[in-house]
Amino acid sequence: MRILITGVTGFLGGHLVEHLRTEGGHTLAGVSRQAAWSPEWSHLAGTAKLHAAELSDTARLETLLDDLQPEWIVHLAGYANTGRSFHEPARCWADNLGGTQSLYTAIAHSGVRPRILFVSTGLIYGDAEGPDVLCDERSVLKPGSPYAASKAAADLLSYQATRSPGLDIVRVRLFNQIGPRQSPDYAVANFARQLAAIESGRQAFIETGDLSAERDLTDARDVVRAFRLLLEKGVAGEVYNAGRGHTRTMQSVLDALIGLTKTRVEVRQKLDPNRKADAAVSRVDPRKLIAATKWQPRYELEQTLRDTLDYWRGVESAKSGRKTG
Repeated sequence: MRILITGVTGFLGGHLVEHLRTEGGHTLAGVSRQAAWSPEWSHLAGTAKLHAAELSDTARLETLLDDLQPEWIVHLAGYANTGRSFHEPARCWADNLGGTQSLYTAIAHSGVRPRILFVSTGLIYGDAEGPDVLCDERSVLKPGSPYAASKAAADLLSYQATRSPGLDIVRVRLFNQIGPRQSPDYAVANFARQLAAIESGRQAFIETGDLSAERDLTDARDVVRAFRLLLEKGVAGEVYNAGRGHTRTMQSVLDALIGLTKTRVEVRQKLDPNRKADAAVSRVDPRKLIAATKWQPRYELEQTLRDTLDYWRGVESAKSGRKTG
């Protein structure tokens, strides 16, 4: 299968390439602003042909589509940082809604008619209606951040584009995906990075944001398996929630990570007033995805946390080696 991945050099893009490489039988290509793998993904060099492009450059995208003739497209590119989106709303909207519109325009104008997976977010639902209420695909959208609002708009655009100009688009709404090689801009990776620095003696305490929020956390390696299944079995125009179906407080996640260390850890919380509007509790009903694809998570949360902490321990060890070498 000829597969094009936008945002290929990011966290989920890297894990998706790893998964598809293991599966075999695919010709992989990717689009990113810089057509190069970052150091944490350097082992993927040569596994996918990388192309530098801005999604706003519709003409460039049309040329790539004509050259590559993809049968599947996974649309991951966009602005992905919820907290920063409060400070950069215009850029967030341009990347998420404008970039998606430009991609669909390029596809419509090209001679290719691929199956497209649009990757959305469960944050578009906002807070759950009650303590025992799960978000299913029919839940009202109540985004609480510029990031979530821009993704909600792009999600709805993706639905509309299946009607006119008639593109073959399946949507998936992710909740929180975590795992090794994630940027420390995100909470779990940031916790693990700081704990590894404390273990190595380079940091005295861990600084966090609000730990009361509840999140549905899924290993990125499980998430990209859901992508592959939806490309094959998803229904055009439909949307599927992807998550475990139960939540953990960020306090309990941090406690679990600290439990994997043998070091005494001081925790200091520093709250961001801009994030009061962000969803505090986000619970997912994944039954539609499971019914359509038989997908189930394979990684238990504790294994994901261990793998994430071990990754950052490796990063710390490499830093120490460079200093002493």
